Amino acid sequence: MKKKIGIILGSIILLIIIIFIIYKNINKDENINDNKLHIVTSFYPIYIMTLNITNGIENVEVSNMASEFSGCIHDYTLTTSDLKKFEEADIFVENGFGMESFSQKIIETYPEIKVIESGKQITDYIYEDEENINAHFWTSIDNYILQVKEISNELDKIDNTNIEKYKENENKYINKLEELKKEYNEKLKNIKETQVLSLNESFSYLLKFAGIDEILIQTDHEQNSLSAETIRNVINTMNEKNIKAIIIEQNDDEQNANTIANETGAKIYRLKDCMSGDNTLDSYINTMKENLETLVNM
Repeated sequence: MKKKIGIILGSIILLIIIIFIIYKNINKDENINDNKLHIVTSFYPIYIMTLNITNGIENVEVSNMASEFSGCIHDYTLTTSDLKKFEEADIFVENGFGMESFSQKIIETYPEIKVIESGKQITDYIYEDEENINAHFWTSIDNYILQVKEISNELDKIDNTNIEKYKENENKYINKLEELKKEYNEKLKNIKETQVLSLNESFSYLLKFAGIDEILIQTDHEQNSLSAETIRNVINTMNEKNIKAIIIEQNDDEQNANTIANETGAKIYRLKDCMSGDNTLDSYINTMKENLETLVNM
């Protein structure tokens, strides 16, 4: 009797184990074969570009890696939770040109992921020094359009089942961006050749696009890193050239800007670097319109 009970209990346990294994494998297969293309973007402006290109495509899922980060992505440090976002990812979309210093670690950890470098077609580089390119391309609407086109073209190659939808979304978004360009050209036609001091390299491409002459101080993303000698030289230059506008980012510390403004009579203007927003499709356009109003009122 005991032997019979033991056989029955053993059979039940074996059956439970088999059911558990089958259930686990079914769930695993569902996760792997969910028929979705999983795209992870590096940071906010790249996320908004990709959202627009994939808008309304049901089998494409887009998530943003540095979703809670504000500030320059140069300073970003990968976390364990960031890397987990790539476990089911098929594509990683980045800005490129050294902006994402962490990307090599992602590629090494997940070598099967396809990488799209959105800045690949940009050629009007602004150099931070003799070797390093300023990679804040997206603050120029022209460059932003090139990035949108590059992402769309590369998605066409990877996912040819949605080519028509990608192209339709690309054209729709670029039409909006072209309208934004027209608005910039119309409203800024009277302030071209204006000189400004910029304390944030994020705006070099925006100011160049707007036709505004920029004097830039390299701060290594630290507003308090300027030496007293540097500040004195800047004050002398501004007084000599009668420069009356100082540009900083909305979230920058304004200590150095205030010091320079007090000695030159210049006014401080805050722009947005488009590194954060409300996650809507028109987030970049709306932010750039805010920047336009700031530039017009300089």
